[in-house]
Amino acid sequence: METDIHKVIHIHPKDNVLVALQDLSAGETITFENAQYVLKEDIPAKHKFFMQDMQFGDEIFMYGVLVGKAQMFIPQGSRMSTENTKHAAQPFYYRKVDYHWHKPDISKFEGRTFNGYHRSDGRVGTANYWLFLPTVFCENRNLDVIKEALHNELGYAVTDKYKDFTHTLLSLYKNGNDILINDVEIKEADVPTKRFFRNVDGIKFLNHQGGCGGTRQDAATLSKLLAAYADHPNVAGVTVLSLGCQHLQVKNFLNDLKEHNPSFDKPLYIFEQQQSKSEEQLIKDAIKQTFLGLVEANKLERKPAALDKLVIGVKCGGSDGFSGISANPSVGYTADLLVALGGKILLAEFPELCGAEQNLIDRTENKEAAEKFINLMTTYNRQAESVGSGFYMNPSPGNIKDGLITDAIKSAGAAKKGGTAPVADVLDYTEPAVKPGLNLVCTPGNDVEATTGKAAAGATLILFTTGLGTPTGNPVCPVIKVATNTSLAARMKDIIDIDTGSIIRGEKTIQQMGEEILEFCIKVASGEITPKAVQLNQDDFIPWKRGVSL
Repeated sequence: METDIHKVIHIHPKDNVLVALQDLSAGETITFENAQYVLKEDIPAKHKFFMQDMQFGDEIFMYGVLVGKAQMFIPQGSRMSTENTKHAAQPFYYRKVDYHWHKPDISKFEGRTFNGYHRSDGRVGTANYWLFLPTVFCENRNLDVIKEALHNELGYAVTDKYKDFTHTLLSLYKNGNDILINDVEIKEADVPTKRFFRNVDGIKFLNHQGGCGGTRQDAATLSKLLAAYADHPNVAGVTVLSLGCQHLQVKNFLNDLKEHNPSFDKPLYIFEQQQSKSEEQLIKDAIKQTFLGLVEANKLERKPAALDKLVIGVKCGGSDGFSGISANPSVGYTADLLVALGGKILLAEFPELCGAEQNLIDRTENKEAAEKFINLMTTYNRQAESVGSGFYMNPSPGNIKDGLITDAIKSAGAAKKGGTAPVADVLDYTEPAVKPGLNLVCTPGNDVEATTGKAAAGATLILFTTGLGTPTGNPVCPVIKVATNTSLAARMKDIIDIDTGSIIRGEKTIQQMGEEILEFCIKVASGEITPKAVQLNQDDFIPWKRGVSL
């Protein structure tokens, strides 16, 4: 019998479900590995159907791990759903395992370099940004005023096409014309003024809602986060705006900055409003001092650096049933390549590692790090359960609609982004990555909170996989969007950088795509390609208050 290789995939020999690679119809017979399956119902692409009759309580496996249990009798050929399947995951614990990693072939990349910005402490940035940060939300408006002034005059503003579009609608309305929205085109505006400072890639503003009014612990966490951003290798200098009376005092921020990097030597300008003559004077002084800092930052030019200087965060959001089959394993192969080259990979989103814990623990190089991971995972999940939630409630409606029925399914596929390398270190939120290799970073699964945390750990690029599409970016770390399927890449081409849909069609291998992604990363790190999220100024920044966020 000929196998329907382009219709379904069996991810792991232990699995008792098949994944549909295209829409399948009720009554259709699927042939796979000398067995035939008559489908009891329509199976949409990305969804799973059972390879055998399932009884109540039977264990369901995907990616070779337990991902759920049957909630009723389920005939062979039936679709997995939230009604017949509930989340389940194996318990995890530390056990000493002699893990052997099969390193990928890195011959294509040995000796390669990227052109980055070299910092005095030896780290290398993939971009050169000036950073504005407020110690408290009271300064957000002042940041907005400064942003408009600097962005418009120095050539960092995004296109004005939406302003032009609104102007066209207003003109039509004033002239008494009927406004047929489909007849009014959004025309591309003229190319924005070229940035005045050629070697300054952007001026970024970390508006937030913290610094006061919450708990002192919230302010302390925010201080460490802002310090990590100030010390980021993609940041050339920092301007701080403070009100003066808030919980997060400037002295606390400076102490955290010194603790984060005792050798911090970047330009750092601090302005406190309650010590200023007026708001106008505060803003003028901040603009003037920053302008002088930009003059100096512009003198730094890109120079070659070995690939081991790259720090890549791996993230998924708006995931679908193809995420763990195409984009995530491809990014995982990229991760393995970089680890083999001596670089750093950051895998976070702890709620989306539920079910994959034992594999990661068995790969962790030392017992202390493994136990730290266990403690962070159990404490985090216990906190969620205490308010009536839990990691099992992680999948969103969009995830479920596109085939991610349980958290363990989502997590097993999500963990593929980290590749197969040993785990070198485990980091709590805001802790910097210092060890080469795969690092686990404690963050929520929430897209922006997770990317915010990855950048704080030192990511200089982020590979962000998505099956449904998301506009998430980051102020200081270029975010590269990787689509799981070609339909998404074509429909949302304005936000997608890389399409891995060729894997679903059997046209490319995981290894080929992983190498292509690393090549793309090298070009982005060198300033040769600007990712869509950067082009659109998608500068998302949400501090995690260490509360329940999945």
